Amino acid sequence: MADFTLYHVPQSRSATALWMLEEIGEPYQLEVRRFDDGSLRTPEYLAINPMGKVPALKHGDTVITEAAAICCYLAEAFPSAKLNIAPGDPRRGPYLKWLFFGPSCFEPAIIDKMLKREPGDRGAIGWGNLDLVLDTVAKAIEKGPYLFGDQFTAADLLIGGGLRWGMMTKNVPIRPEFSAYAQRVGDRPAAKRANAKDKEIAAGQKK
Repeated sequence: MADFTLYHVPQSRSATALWMLEEIGEPYQLEVRRFDDGSLRTPEYLAINPMGKVPALKHGDTVITEAAAICCYLAEAFPSAKLNIAPGDPRRGPYLKWLFFGPSCFEPAIIDKMLKREPGDRGAIGWGNLDLVLDTVAKAIEKGPYLFGDQFTAADLLIGGGLRWGMMTKNVPIRPEFSAYAQRVGDRPAAKRANAKDKEIAAGQKK
């Protein structure tokens, strides 16, 4: 029996956690939910994630929520996958920065654009604005192929996945460096497997 259970809604933030599970290569089971049937608001599920959202990952008796936290947890729990930068490595600090840059800067800046919200005061808004965020990412990936040279990490999964989503939804402008980087991360076998599973589940829910 799989040690991992991922509570998942297709084509949502939990797709990131699904991809990460495919990267580490450990067996897992999916508990598929929907946004429109109340299955995320049941007492059973709220005991797992009181926010009533996905992803949520159970590993034995441990529950981890938030996609970046799940990626960090799995990368550290399975160092053989080489998706982590360990304490003591001088790259550890920048790695953590990028791991959390996704949900704390990249995603909020894109949501601002999606909802047509005017950027707030840069002194109060932690992500500044979308142009600043995108220029920061562009500079970080200019040497490539990944954020940390030849090593693909959980941070690339979050940033690269975010760029793919942003360009797909037309909220991130297509730049050559973004397209090339997104293509590299999207061509990973684990990314393809996760994407195929996600699409199959989504198609099944539409029947």
